[in-house]
Amino acid sequence: MQFEVWAPLTGRVAMRLNDTTYDMAPDPAPGRSGWWVVEAPAADGDRYGFRLGDDPVVRPDPRGRRLPDGTEGLSAVVDLTALAPHVPPPHVPLQDAVLYELHVGTFTPEGTFEAAAARLGYLAGLGVTHVELMPVCPFPGRHGWGYDGVAPWAVHEPYGGPAGLAAFVEAAHAAGLGVVLDVVLNHLGPSGNHLPAFGPYFTDTRHTPWGAAVNLDAPGSDEVRAYLIGSALAWLRDYRIDGLRLDAVHALADGRALSFLEELSAAVDGLAAETTRPLFLIAESDQCDPRLTTPRAAGGLGMHAQWNDDFHHALHCALTGESQGYYADFAEAPLGALAKTLTRAFFHDGTWSSFRGRTHGRPVDRRRTPAHRFLGYTQTHDQVGNRALGDRLSASCSPGLLACAAALALTGPFVPMLFMGEEWGAGTPWRYFTDHPDPELAEAVRSGRRREFAAHGWKAEEVPDPQDPATRDRSCLDWAEPERESHAWLLEWYRTLIRLRRTHPDLRDPDLAAVRVAYDEERRWLTFRRGEVRVVVNLSTESVTVALGRNGVRVLAAWEPVEHPGPDGRIHVPGESAVVLGP
Repeated sequence: MQFEVWAPLTGRVAMRLNDTTYDMAPDPAPGRSGWWVVEAPAADGDRYGFRLGDDPVVRPDPRGRRLPDGTEGLSAVVDLTALAPHVPPPHVPLQDAVLYELHVGTFTPEGTFEAAAARLGYLAGLGVTHVELMPVCPFPGRHGWGYDGVAPWAVHEPYGGPAGLAAFVEAAHAAGLGVVLDVVLNHLGPSGNHLPAFGPYFTDTRHTPWGAAVNLDAPGSDEVRAYLIGSALAWLRDYRIDGLRLDAVHALADGRALSFLEELSAAVDGLAAETTRPLFLIAESDQCDPRLTTPRAAGGLGMHAQWNDDFHHALHCALTGESQGYYADFAEAPLGALAKTLTRAFFHDGTWSSFRGRTHGRPVDRRRTPAHRFLGYTQTHDQVGNRALGDRLSASCSPGLLACAAALALTGPFVPMLFMGEEWGAGTPWRYFTDHPDPELAEAVRSGRRREFAAHGWKAEEVPDPQDPATRDRSCLDWAEPERESHAWLLEWYRTLIRLRRTHPDLRDPDLAAVRVAYDEERRWLTFRRGEVRVVVNLSTESVTVALGRNGVRVLAAWEPVEHPGPDGRIHVPGESAVVLGP
C-alpha cells in the first residue's frame, strides 16, 4: 500500500505504522514537489502517522479517513472498498427537494449514525427528500456542533466513524432519501489541528473571525485548494453523498482570478457528469450576491443554491416582533420585507442596512434566476442555537403562528428546509454545546459566550454553560412529543403541506417573477399566488377577510376550518391561521 503526505516545510519525513517506522522519500513525479511517499504493508484498522524532521511528535495524516482515538490520536487505515454502497441513490433534482437539517449528536439521545438511521422511516413518511447532516468531521471531545472540526477527510468516531456514515447513507438511499453533508472549508478548530506543522495551510496575510485564513491565494495555495476540493469530492464519491452545504463561504479569503468556489463547482459538476448523479453545492453566505449561484458559463461562481437568510429574518420579525441585531433591518415593516423576499429573494439588494451601517446586497435577475437557487426556512441550527437559551419558535409562537410559518416556507418559491423537530413544534431547546478537553479553551468558550450575551442584557448565570453535559442532553429531541395531540396536529399540517408541494407543480415552479403578493401591514395578513395556487396567512389574532381576485378556487388545506370562498372571491380566515387554495 502506498502512503503519501504533502510536507514541504521539512527535509525529512518518517511514517510510523503500528510498531514499525518507515523513512519516506520525496516523490520524483512531475508536479509533486513537497510530497513524500513510501510503500508498506497495511490492513484496515492499522494505526499510522507521520514524524516531520526532528519533531518527535507523530501526527495523524491530513488526509486520513479515520481518527479512532480522537483528534490527538493517530490515523487508521480505512478499506474504502468495504464501504462501497449497494443501493442506488434517488435522483431528486434540487427544484423538487425538501431538505431536513439534522444534527447526528442530538437527533437521538444516543447521538449516533445508527440511532439516526432508525428514524429514517419517519422522515420518509414526513415527505422530505433529503437529510442535511450537520458537520461530521472529527472535533475535540464527544459532543459538539461540529463546526470546529480539524480533519476534513475523516468522520467523527463517536458518531460511528466512516463505517457508520456509509451505513447511514446506504439506509437513507434505501428509504428513498438523499443525503446532504454540511462541510466547513473556511476554517478549522483551534484544538487538535495539526495542519500548520505539515505545510502552509493557513496564511497570516488574511484573517477571519477564527484567526489566520485558510490559504487559498498565498504561496502553496495550489496544494491547499486541491486538499479541500479532494475532501469535498471524497464525500460525494466514496460515501455517495448527494450534495454539500458549504459553511460561510463569505469567510473564504480568496483573491485569485479563478476563485476557489468556481474551481470546486467545476470539480463537482465533473463528478456529476462522470457518475450521472445530480450532485449539488449549497452555499451559506451573508453577502446577498446573486453571482454566487449564477452559472460559471454566465460569469458566476457556480453554486447550485444558497441559504436565504433574508427570507428567514423577515419571517422571524413578522412572527415575533423582535428587532435586535440584524433583525433591525426587517422589523420596521416585516410583512413588506417578507413580501419583497418572496418575489425578489433578497431584501437587501443594494438597500441601506442599519445593522451594517452601509448599503448591502445586489438585485437578483428574476427572469434568469430560478427560485430553486435559494433555500427558504423558518428555523436553522444557527438561528436557534445562537440564541442565548437556544429557544425555538415554539417557545414564543402559538401553534397557529407556527402553522403560518410552515405554510410560507413549504408553499413559497424557495426550496424548503426544516430544522429537526420543528415539524411537530418541538418543546426541547437546541443550545450551543461543546466538549473541549483543554480546560483553558473550555473556559474561554464559556466566558466568551457569557460576555457576548451580557451585551444584550442577559445575566451570566442565565446563559447555559456550553461545557455542561446537561446542555447537550437538553438539546436532544424528545421523540415522545410527536405522539402527543398538541404536537400531532402541527406534524400532520407539515405532512399535508409537503404533500401539496409534491402533487401541485405550481408549488415547484422556478419562475420567481411569476410570484404575486399582496399584504396588509396593519391587519397582519399576507397572500401570494403561484400559478393556480393561492396561499393566505393571517398573523393577527383577529379574523380577516381577504379578496383573492378570482372565484372558482377551493380550499386545499386549512389550519383552522374555513368555508370555500364566496362568489365574490373573498375568503374569511381565522386569526393566526393559514389557508392554501387551488382549482
